Amino acid sequence: MAETGKNNSLFSDMEKAQLQSNAPLAARMRPQTLDEFAGQKDFIGPGKLLRRMLDAGSLSSLIFFGPPGTGKTSLATIITNIINAKFHYLSAPAASVADIRTVIQQARDRLITSSGKTVLFIDEIHRFNRAQQDVLLNDVETGVILLIGATTENPYFAINSPLISRSTIFEFKPLEKSEIMELLKRALADKKRGLGGLNVRATEDALEYVAIMSDGDGRKALTALEIGVMSQKNSGIESIKFDIEVAKESIQQKAIVFDPTGDSHYDLASALQKSMRGSDPDATVYWLARLIAGGQDPRFIARRIAVCAAEDVGNADPMATVLAAAAIQVSEFVGFPEAQLPLAQAAIYIACAPKSNASAKAIWSALSDVKTKRTIPVPKHLKDSHYAGAKKQGYGAEYKYPHDWPEGFVGQEYLPGKTAYYSPTARGREKIMKDYLQKLENMLKEVKS
Repeated sequence: MAETGKNNSLFSDMEKAQLQSNAPLAARMRPQTLDEFAGQKDFIGPGKLLRRMLDAGSLSSLIFFGPPGTGKTSLATIITNIINAKFHYLSAPAASVADIRTVIQQARDRLITSSGKTVLFIDEIHRFNRAQQDVLLNDVETGVILLIGATTENPYFAINSPLISRSTIFEFKPLEKSEIMELLKRALADKKRGLGGLNVRATEDALEYVAIMSDGDGRKALTALEIGVMSQKNSGIESIKFDIEVAKESIQQKAIVFDPTGDSHYDLASALQKSMRGSDPDATVYWLARLIAGGQDPRFIARRIAVCAAEDVGNADPMATVLAAAAIQVSEFVGFPEAQLPLAQAAIYIACAPKSNASAKAIWSALSDVKTKRTIPVPKHLKDSHYAGAKKQGYGAEYKYPHDWPEGFVGQEYLPGKTAYYSPTARGREKIMKDYLQKLENMLKEVKS
C-alpha cells in the first residue's frame, strides 16, 4: 500500500527527486494544480460542480469513471493537495478487506489527533466485490474517509447502490485533440519534469498524429513522445527531430476501446440501432465498424439489425426484414472478415428504407391488453372444427370463407369488441396496405347502408 501526502511522506526530498527523475514522462508530467489539469472542463472548469464543491469546502466521496489516460488519478492527487489531506492508494484487484480496515483505522486516528483528513483512492474500484464495498459504507457516510474511486466501468452497473448513493459521480471523457497537443507541447517545454532540457524539434503534424492516434489517452500520447525522443538521445546528433516518420514508429496502432461484456458493448449497439432508425447510413456504418473492429460476435450484430428491420421499418419496406434474415445466414456461414459485407449491406438498406413502427406498436399494444385486461374467448365460428364432435358444439358452423366472395373478403367478426391495434402509416409499402384496408372498410359501410 503506497502513501503520499502533502505533510507526510515515506521518502526524503532527495529520494523523491531520484524516483521522479527515473519515472516515465507521463508520470513526471502529472498535473500538480487544477490550472495544469487538461480536459474535463464540464465539471472541473470555473463555476462547474466539482470546482464549486472544492471552493465551498463541501466535498463528498467521489466516483470517477471513464477511459484510461483521462486524468482520474491525477485529479485525485490534486484534490488531496487542495484539501491538505493524507493520500492512500489501493489497487482493487490486489487489495483485501484487511487493507481497507487498516486505512480506515489510520484515518480515524488522524481525525482523533487533529492531523487532518484522509483520502482513500481506490483504483479499479469495480473490481471490489460486494463485501469489500460494504466495508466502506459507514466510514464514507460518517466522513472518516473521503473515498475517491476510479473505474473504467459504468458505476451504475459495477458498484453497489448504497455506495453510489453516498458518492458524487463524475464521468471523464477522452481528451480532445487540442488538449493532448497542449500536453505534448508542455512536456517539450518543461525543463524540470519534461523534455525541455533536450534540443527537440517537433513538427506540428507529428504532434497532431500522436494526438489523433492516442485516441483521447494522454498517458499514451506522452509515452509515444518519450519513445520517439529518447530513442534518439544517444545517437550523437545535436538536435532531436520528432517528425511524422518518428511519430508513426513511436506509437502503436490505435487500440479500439471496446469491452464485449461491459456497458460500451450496449452503448455501441444502441448507437447502431438508433442510427438505422434515424435514417443516417453514414452513422450506421461507422457504429457498425466500431462493433466489428472491437471483435463483436457477428451474430449479436446481425440480431440487432434484424430487430431494427422488423421494429423500425416493418411493412413500410418488408424487404428490410428479408435482407436482415439473409445477413444473419450469410454472416453465420462465412464469418469475419467477409461477414462485414452482408452486415453492412443490410444495415445500410435499413437506414435508407422508409420507416414505420406500426407493426411493433400493434403487437406491443395487443400484448399489453392480453396481460392486463379480461381475456377474450375465441368466437365459436373461428374455433377449430377439424375434429370429431366439433360440429355438435357448433364450432366453425357460421364461419364465412373469404375466398367464396368475389373480392376475397367478407365482413364477419374476428375479434369481439375489436380494438384498432394496427394503424398503418402512409409511408413506403405500408401506404398500399393502408389504402387496401380503407377500401375494405368502405365496402363494409356500403353493405350496412
